[in-house]
Amino acid sequence: MIAALGLVFGCQGCRNFYAEIDESRRLAGDLRVQFKQAADASNRAVMADTDEVSIAFAGDAEQAVKILEGDVAALLALLGRLHLAAESQLLEEFQKHFVEYRELDRSILSLAVENTNLKAQRLAFGPAREAADNFKQALGGVASSVPAQDRCAVEGLIGRAALAVREIQVLHAPHIAESSDAAMTGLEQEMASLESSARGALTSLATLVPGGASPALASASSALDRFAEASRQIVALSRRNTNVRSLDLSLRSKPALTAACDQSLLALQELLAKEDIKATR
Repeated sequence: MIAALGLVFGCQGCRNFYAEIDESRRLAGDLRVQFKQAADASNRAVMADTDEVSIAFAGDAEQAVKILEGDVAALLALLGRLHLAAESQLLEEFQKHFVEYRELDRSILSLAVENTNLKAQRLAFGPAREAADNFKQALGGVASSVPAQDRCAVEGLIGRAALAVREIQVLHAPHIAESSDAAMTGLEQEMASLESSARGALTSLATLVPGGASPALASASSALDRFAEASRQIVALSRRNTNVRSLDLSLRSKPALTAACDQSLLALQELLAKEDIKATR
């Protein structure tokens, strides 16, 4: 009778062990899935081209992390009950790597959702380009009202002013893409010099054109002011460099931490599989 009871309780213990091993394997597998989903969502947030999409992917990453953290807590408790020291050590190793990963990923996501480089790009191809086009069009009105004897000098000044603005437009793109502060400073100095050249040309034009050209000249000056303001906004946004910095962190710093986390989880899965095999012997 006692032997029979011992057999019953022993079988019950085996069933509990198998069930908890199966659950631990499920949790370890889900941990790896959730970690990959969090990393992928973070990468998509970096690559997104709008604030809304970046924020949505960042939210997906945070949701996956919450599920992951719940799995870690449950698996730690389960491994403790099973007295699986080696598996517990691997999970703790993952946690240490994941702390570093999360610190870096928070920085990446906070930068990614600002999208300052993309916003600068939209300004360059939107308001800045429109103001530059208006500037050129207004200068055309100035040229048409100038007497023939003064036209050569006036057209030279108009060409100088228009070219200076177009050259500033050309410099916007490398400034937006640049990661070096020193290089950005050099580009800004070049843009400032070109703006000064355009304004100097307008000042000289004011002394040459007849009164009838004053409205066109005023329109050109106003367009230049709008362009200069848009250009200053572009530079300010570009200087924050959030898209460039988040992409750089994602490509240079994140892969090693991602790999370390995944390797710990893979080793944990493999060790749990061996425990299951040992239990059947």
